[in-house]
Amino acid sequence: MKVKDADILIVPGYTNSGPEHWQTRWQSKLSTARRVEQAEWTKPVREDWTASVANAVNEAERPVVLVAHSLGVAAAVQAIPQFKKTVAGAFFVAPPDVSNPEIRPKHLMTFGPYSRDPLPFPSVVIASRNDPFCAFDVAEDIAAAWGSLFIDAGEAGHLNQDAGFGPWPEGSMTFAKFLTELKQP
Repeated sequence: MKVKDADILIVPGYTNSGPEHWQTRWQSKLSTARRVEQAEWTKPVREDWTASVANAVNEAERPVVLVAHSLGVAAAVQAIPQFKKTVAGAFFVAPPDVSNPEIRPKHLMTFGPYSRDPLPFPSVVIASRNDPFCAFDVAEDIAAAWGSLFIDAGEAGHLNQDAGFGPWPEGSMTFAKFLTELKQP
């Protein structure tokens, strides 16, 4: 699949992705990419966030490719039952452990637990060995349950701007490869 053949939905996490974050950079470079906006970025409500993701998917004109980071992963996965349009694939980066009672802010737990069912579309999960929001083995287990290709990002923190992932060329190359391997639904 090529970029022009898909509606690429950028699904940021808690507090949105800033101007130097890789998601924002990708959005500006991918001609068919658009951001799933949330009414409240700092006080996420599961029902509102999942409805925003589902609405964006259901309004798409082409097959959808989700590009979600952090809490955006949780919102996208929780929204799947509401999808009425085809999702060609999902590129999930740094999913948080929304079942961990130690997660902060506490209201992120309202996005859990994750479904353990295989996802109905091809997916990649990229996780870091030292992500403060999810233990590596938890991310690996989630990816296995979903049937996702799991990629070890090494010691990469939360794979966000604060961890040094503004441009993130390795991620861009991995996404490009993933996209080319997707089939037109």
